[in-house]
Formats: sequence, C-alpha cells, structure tokens
Amino acid sequence: MSSSQPAETRTQGRGGQTATLAEIAREAGVSAPTVSKVLNGRADVAPATRSRVEQLLRDHGYRRRRAEATRSPLIDLVFHELESAWAMEVIRGVENVARDAGLSVVLSESAGRLTPGRTWADQVAARRPYGVILVLSGLDEAGRALLTSRSIPFVVMDPAGDPGTDVPSIGATNWQGGLAATRHLIELGHTRIGAISGPTHMMCSRARIDGYRAALETAGLPVDPALILTGDFHHEAGYRQGLALLQREDRPTAVFAGNDLQALGFYEAARELGLRIPEDVSVVGFDDLPVARWVGPPLTTVRQPLTEMAEAAAKLVLDLAKGAGQQTATRVELATSLVVRSSTAAPAGA
Repeated sequence: MSSSQPAETRTQGRGGQTATLAEIAREAGVSAPTVSKVLNGRADVAPATRSRVEQLLRDHGYRRRRAEATRSPLIDLVFHELESAWAMEVIRGVENVARDAGLSVVLSESAGRLTPGRTWADQVAARRPYGVILVLSGLDEAGRALLTSRSIPFVVMDPAGDPGTDVPSIGATNWQGGLAATRHLIELGHTRIGAISGPTHMMCSRARIDGYRAALETAGLPVDPALILTGDFHHEAGYRQGLALLQREDRPTAVFAGNDLQALGFYEAARELGLRIPEDVSVVGFDDLPVARWVGPPLTTVRQPLTEMAEAAAKLVLDLAKGAGQQTATRVELATSLVVRSSTAAPAGA
C-alpha cells in the first residue's frame, strides 16, 4: 500500500452513520487520491476543495488508522513566543525525552498568537510527526480536527486558556506558587505588597495573582488594586511597572513579580531610583530560571519545574502516539516550591 493512500477506517459520523475515505471522497465530489492529499497536507489541492474535504472529515470524525499511519521521527514543539531562557528550559526537557526515544524536535513559534495559523497546521500534516506539544498556546477547533483526522496526538503545556475537556495538558500549581510567594513576604513583616502580573488572558498569570490575593486576604491585609499592575512576562514590563510602583509616595515595601524576567526588570528600576534590594524593597519572582541564582542579590523565587513539565508533556505525547485509542483528557499539575535567597528581608524599621 502506498504511504500516500492511508488505510480506510469506518468511524462514527453524522446521525450515527459511518464513513470511509472513499465515501468521503464521493460526498465531496473528488477522487480518493485527492482526499489522501488533503490528509497528507499536500499543497497541490485547490483551497475550496481542501476546505470542503476538511469539513467532511470533521463532520464524519474521520481518523486514519494508527497502526498503518506513517509517522516521521519528530516531535513538533510550538511556542507562543521563543525568545527567553524560559523556552530553553522547556526545549531541554523535550529534548531529553526525544533523544532517548530516537526522535528529533522541530521548533516553531506562533508569533504571539495563542493558536498557530493554518499554514502551520498544513506543515504539521505534511510532516506527520509522532506528536505535537503546544506551549502557552492551544489549538482552535479546525486545528484539533486536522490533527485528530491524521491520528497526530497533541498535548498543551501551560495552556494559555481553558484547553477544553478533551485536550491533554501539563501545568504547574500556579495559584499555590503565588500564595507561597506572598505569604513569605507577609511572614517577613511586609503589609504593603505590590504585584506585577503577566498577561491577563493567560491562565497561569491569573492563577498566580489569585494566589497573591488569597494570601493577603487570609492574613487580613487589604488588596489594593492600585498596587497590582499588568506586565507581559518580559524584562521591559518589570522595569516599567517597577518604576510606576516605586515612584509612588506610598510605595510598597515588597513586590511579587509574575515571573523571573519581570523581577529582573524590577531590579533595574530599583537601581535606577537608588533603592537597594532587599534593604529598601524586597522582590520575589516566579520560575527559578538559572539566572536567578547569579543576579545580585540572588533572587527569591517560586520554582516552576519547567524541565520536568516539558519531559512529562513529551512522555505523554509519545504514550498517546503508541496507544490505539482516542486522545485522553489528562490534566497534570506539577508542584511549585518557594526558593528563598537574598532578595527578600524584613521591611526597614521592622
């Protein structure tokens, strides 16, 4: 059998009916080889024809039989943004698993979009990898259907939004991390604690700030909205919002930054204003990137087990590729932990 002619499988479709590839071809008014080209991500299909065939594949829930689907020895790793030490920790974890399995890793970036575009989906269909891992991202309905019809499993790591009940995902205990970071500052004696969150549309950002709020409320401290500023997980946001917080007449004595990069931006804001860390202001980050140990002073932060999360995502996608069943709705959260270093201390005069 030619690799461009996938084995037919009957699957439950509209109204309880089943359909084979040949039947889908007849309904679409095209040949079976044309449907095969669509399944294989070939470019030599007219857009209108491709769209019609894709819709019928979705309607009928068509799935290529896994045992006979030819896979390339690849894992597709897709980032929302690919430009930081955070991404390197994720890549390291996926590479660890891929190397042991004799696979290579293909990197791509969705250029800030929360869902990769159609061009990416077509390229993945053509590559036919063992599986796909999407980081701080996700798939729209069409993308899910396209990968499902090709029996290409996918896992979302640290999903930006609700991945849905049918999408396997790997995350961390972000709420608990935000709680631990803020509680640490409260236990040192701080009562006026600012926060620089990540993007509000990302689940991890909201969870960390919710943990921050919960720690304040549990301690009987007011949650001042004026002290909660929004960043974007980059140095510049930590610097810009750090200046805004530290130039207030009633500036906070401590700040919880939504990630380590923003914490390092905050360091620069404090230095520029002639303030010392932790003598004048304490700061806690989130992630525990390698650089956190080497900045001056070493950064107190919440360790997010990025490498372990990436390894878990890669192992899960390989397990799905080896299995004969549907995608399973697995949600795994790895524990975060507070790493206390020298950027936090009791407030001056305490």
